[in-house]
Amino acid sequence: MPASLTLRGLLRLALPIVAILLLTSCSGRGPVRRVSQPAASLQQLTVRADGRWELQLRLNNYSSMPMRFTAVRLDLRFDNGAAAHIEAQPNLEIGPESADTHVTTLAPTPAGMARLATALADGHGLSYTLEGSVQATPEGAGAKDWKVKASSALSPVPGLPGTLR
Repeated sequence: MPASLTLRGLLRLALPIVAILLLTSCSGRGPVRRVSQPAASLQQLTVRADGRWELQLRLNNYSSMPMRFTAVRLDLRFDNGAAAHIEAQPNLEIGPESADTHVTTLAPTPAGMARLATALADGHGLSYTLEGSVQATPEGAGAKDWKVKASSALSPVPGLPGTLR
């Protein structure tokens, strides 16, 4: 019987130690920090009285950490025809898995201006493509130029002449 008491005593000591080790190994080193490619799209386009366009550019951060968006260089195309070149310095910090907008004003190409005027006069929408790069810096890392390409459509906004969303 003394051998069984020793085994029982060892089990009493070993069981809590094993439980503590298992619990310790289950706890990670904090949340997973994932960096994903950001995205850009147009939220709104408004034709100003001087013929220039005011764009609300939507920047999406799909990463699990904040990112600072410092530069945008994109070509805007309507139905595969060049419409404008977008260069902006939003300097926005966007939280994890979030989005924000940056407003910029630009001069469109003559072809882009004509295509937009026709769509607005006819009350129709436009398909568009954005292609270029977005410079974004993940928290605790260096800046990186991300290639982006997005296609979507804009439709006239009732009650807001010269505006598409």
